Amino acid sequence: MNCSSLGIGLAGLGTVGSGVVLALERNSNLICDRTGGQVKLEVAKVLVRDVAKVRPVNLPIEKLTTSWQELVADPSVDIVVELIGGTTDAFDIVAAALKARKPVVTGNKALLAERGVELFALSKEHDTPIHFEAAVAGGIPIIKTVQESFIGNRIHSITGIINGTSNYILERMTTAGLEFPASLGEAQALGYAEADPALDVNGWDAAHKAILLATLAYGFPIDPAKVHVAGIEQVRPIDIDFATRLGYVVKLLAVVREHPDCSVELRVQPSFIPKSHILASVHGVFNAVAVHGDAAGESLFYGRGAGQDPTASSVVADLVEAARSLRQATGHRGFLPYRESGVLLPVEDTETAYYVRFDVTDRPGVIAEVARVLADAGIGISGTHSPVKPDQPDAEFLDMVFLLHTCRFGLLQDTLDKIEALDCINSKPVVFRIEKL
Repeated sequence: MNCSSLGIGLAGLGTVGSGVVLALERNSNLICDRTGGQVKLEVAKVLVRDVAKVRPVNLPIEKLTTSWQELVADPSVDIVVELIGGTTDAFDIVAAALKARKPVVTGNKALLAERGVELFALSKEHDTPIHFEAAVAGGIPIIKTVQESFIGNRIHSITGIINGTSNYILERMTTAGLEFPASLGEAQALGYAEADPALDVNGWDAAHKAILLATLAYGFPIDPAKVHVAGIEQVRPIDIDFATRLGYVVKLLAVVREHPDCSVELRVQPSFIPKSHILASVHGVFNAVAVHGDAAGESLFYGRGAGQDPTASSVVADLVEAARSLRQATGHRGFLPYRESGVLLPVEDTETAYYVRFDVTDRPGVIAEVARVLADAGIGISGTHSPVKPDQPDAEFLDMVFLLHTCRFGLLQDTLDKIEALDCINSKPVVFRIEKL
């Protein structure tokens, strides 16, 4: 079958970029056949930092450039793929491509979460789509699902484990009893975590993805500064052990939920999830997203959340969609915002039960002091625990755990500030939500 070619301008030839080139080389004829002869994709120009660098893919040197302006302006480039990351040069590339009416494919969740309002306005102004399936959950087609399959649903909630690095670290702390630094080091040695793992472990990688999903589901731009994000850096084996004994597992959970007043709850934090819930069974670097629609009910999407091949698979799928829109000129099914504004529920007004760990001075009356402050605030206690370390029976300081009934997070924060001021409290309390899913 003869397919007329479309040229791809690829900005970035790292792990994912190389994967895209290899996937196109491997499956170009298959894509042509499956699209009825409509789509043949060929790499026309590639933006790199160093033309002379040895890479795992072989491309003619005349296809390489160090100028993104040259990449976008090249007449042989029909579709621009942005895979360089960051929010500065990446923004310039995407904006220039849209102004040139060249469809864009990107896997850059930080760019879209932080500067998406500007880019989607350009997309609308120039009637040119941005496709970004690879920005969330690697090879899981969650973006198209929310945009297309759930278009007739009112989405009640999206709940997910959408950072594989954190999921791997927490699982190794659970199954092998590792401390956080050791588990992180293992993840780095295996290539699951970057040399600088900050965005993975502090929760912001997951938060950027959650912001995109929430924006799609509810149609209004979300300011990242208003999103509550907590990472896994303070998780300790005592927390893992306590969760296990109570019938929970600890996961970095992204929660997007619409309330009856149409406000949207959006938060990312370590949480206790019941072992009976299917998200508790998401292991290693895998991701899973549960979407609850009013018509479809609850659906679960599971797969590899990162890596060369899964992410490249999503990029290629978007390339085919972009190519079809160019061939057929019937509009696009990319992001179409339908509300100029919405209400993000302040995190202070969100409610769950809580697990709180205190570092206390071991002396008589400590439990009573903490309990008194909680009682004065009207926060109920469902349990307390003060583990004794067999190897340190005479320790002066110890961890004390309180399980608290459901209350407003703002009330809890104010109360913990008062507890932290007590003489017996030695550091800031550590809080985990106990989720009902």
